[in-house]
Amino acid sequence: MLMLTYEARLAALREELARRGLDGFVVPISDEHMSEYVGAYAQRLGWLTGFGGSAGTAVVLAGGYTGTGAAIFTDGRYTVQVREQVDSALFDYESVPETSPAQWLAAHAPKGARIGYDAWLHGVGWAEQTAARLRGRGVMLVPLSDNPIDAVWEDQPAPSDAPAAPYAEQLAGRNSAHKRAAVADWLKAEGHDATIITALDSVAWLLNMRGTDVANTPVALSYVVVRADGTADLFIAPEKVTPALTKHLGNAVTVRPRHSFEPALAELAGKTVALDPARAVAGIFHALEAAGATIVRAGDPTILPKAVKTAEEQQGHRDAQAADGAAIVRFLRWIEENAPSGEVDELTAAAKLREFRNLDPALADCSFDTISAAGPHAALPHYKVDADSNIPIPPSSIYLCDSGGQYRGERMGGTTDITRTVWVGPGEPTAEMIDRNTRVLKGHIELARAKFPVGTSGGQLDALARMHLWAGGLDYAHGTGHGVGSYLSVHEGPQRIAKPGGAYAGADVPLAAGMILSNEPGYYKQGHYGIRIENLVLVVRAEIAGGEGDYLGFETLTFAPLDRRLVDKAMLSPAEIAWWDSYHAEARRILSPRLDGADLAWLERETRPL
Repeated sequence: MLMLTYEARLAALREELARRGLDGFVVPISDEHMSEYVGAYAQRLGWLTGFGGSAGTAVVLAGGYTGTGAAIFTDGRYTVQVREQVDSALFDYESVPETSPAQWLAAHAPKGARIGYDAWLHGVGWAEQTAARLRGRGVMLVPLSDNPIDAVWEDQPAPSDAPAAPYAEQLAGRNSAHKRAAVADWLKAEGHDATIITALDSVAWLLNMRGTDVANTPVALSYVVVRADGTADLFIAPEKVTPALTKHLGNAVTVRPRHSFEPALAELAGKTVALDPARAVAGIFHALEAAGATIVRAGDPTILPKAVKTAEEQQGHRDAQAADGAAIVRFLRWIEENAPSGEVDELTAAAKLREFRNLDPALADCSFDTISAAGPHAALPHYKVDADSNIPIPPSSIYLCDSGGQYRGERMGGTTDITRTVWVGPGEPTAEMIDRNTRVLKGHIELARAKFPVGTSGGQLDALARMHLWAGGLDYAHGTGHGVGSYLSVHEGPQRIAKPGGAYAGADVPLAAGMILSNEPGYYKQGHYGIRIENLVLVVRAEIAGGEGDYLGFETLTFAPLDRRLVDKAMLSPAEIAWWDSYHAEARRILSPRLDGADLAWLERETRPL
């Protein structure tokens, strides 16, 4: 089959819009579950534009307008990438949050225009706000029951038909019946008849079920309706249901075909249904409204329980981190020995890291696409290397690698996320590089050692990671920490460590014992280099001699050497040096049994006291 050029794809979409009587269409990166990562069948923005990032939206007008008549919207993470991947002759580049699709449409769509959107790919809040804004300009936002891109994407992949599988209680720490009963109790207490769980990781957690339908996240495409009487319906493609899964779910869960989900919403007529507007697409709201259900906008009741890990999940994380740390040691030694030649490029390095992770049979997948960033690319916090952007790692430069794995074994289940910044020789890093890295390190240590009262939010802790950068007139433009799932999503709410009142939801959520977060301050000199130090930490109870009240602190979960060549010991306090030495001693204790030969010798050298 002849592959259409991006120009031809855009033209085909415009023809389809004209056939439907539409004057424009909005194309997000999303699926029916508003997932962060989506299956190949849902990569509509990538198919239309060539953009490979994980967040973005395009707007296409049907034709006859000035300029390109189309725009692609990305945030600062993708400023460089979008220009490398998307043809400026076809799409204007627009930056979020400086503008938005709604603002652009209000300025460019003519009065009386009908702009279509797939109601099963957009949140209800977006749909309501955009419709209101366009209404004021005489433009109508039209929900569609099917997607125009699907009509012209001839070789569109089908959704995955891979089987879903039970997730053992010995890994989860709680059985599904217990979890469903807690949701049912919440429904009864709130006076609701049912709730619809739409987020894939929430479905997976609630039913102790995992899948392989989405890259990087072990979930299965499905929905769950939970009722106040404790029963539930799982909507999932029949070919994905095995006898083992049926037995695991038990008699209280009725398995129904996924394609019957939308018509089944009519069964909730006259019922009060709790629905999370942050996680449920507009199409579900529309279907319930049409059925005559009463919709109560309420948070997904699984989100907080999912974030507070059981003792079994905590241990699974520790075991996964040990396996991952061994792979990171092998990789860092390989980089040190091979990158100074100038013959190692970003893609080769990422592939080599995957090769080292694959040595452990428990590795199921990466937890996200590896950020393998050399030289100026390291100054892009969310850089994603591909064949077009790939460059050799320059000698005498900084190399940043942010990566993670999904591990599942008989007694191990965990999701890892680690960033290491290293100097690639020959020669020595500049005094500025050492200063910036040491300030980032001091902030990382400050947060890792923090003790704080129960009820403290991540927003209240964020300044600890920035204080030493701020003292030098420096900062970074991303959050400091995100929640992490248990063999689930690498980005999990509700908690975050970020500047309060900013763009990051969750910074005001109180931290609770059992939550796992990243600790990842950084520094980025645009066009030159970037630095980030990331470990995962577990929120734990803290005992403080003579203290009054209940306090929390962090247990570090991630262990792999930090690059001592980028540290100015004179800038560290005795307490910070003690942290460094203790951290590396623990890394040596945990990782030594998993290594031998040159890798073990390298670990012992790199973990000696500072």
